[in-house]
Amino acid sequence: MIKNLICVACPLGCPIEVEVDGTQVVSVKGNTCKRGDEYARTEITNPVRSLTTSVKLEGGMHPVVPVKSSGAIPKDKMFQCMEAINSVTIKAPVKIGDVVVENILGLGVDIVATNCDSGK
Repeated sequence: MIKNLICVACPLGCPIEVEVDGTQVVSVKGNTCKRGDEYARTEITNPVRSLTTSVKLEGGMHPVVPVKSSGAIPKDKMFQCMEAINSVTIKAPVKIGDVVVENILGLGVDIVATNCDSGK
C-alpha cells in the first residue's frame, strides 16, 4: 500500500510517498532531507503531536492560562489528554514553565504554562 504525506519536519513541505506492508514501512520517497524520512516513518508507525491548549485559572487577571506539552504525545491519546487537562483548575500566581499537569496519563510528558499571571 502507498500512503502520500506532506512533510512538516522543515519548511520545504516535501510531498512524500511511503510504501507500507502491513505495519512495516518498506520505503520512503520524495523527501529532500533526512528529517523527512524520520517524519514519514514516525507518522506511519507511531504518529505524535505537540499539544497546546489552556487551563482554567482561579484568582488570576485572566480566566485561563495557555499551556503546552513538554514533549510529543501519541496522536491517539490527544482526546484523553484534553479530558485530563479540562478537569484541572490552577491558582494564580503562575509563571512561564510552571508544571500544570505532571506526567500526563503516565506518558512521561508534562503540561507546562506558556504565559504568566500574577493574579488580581
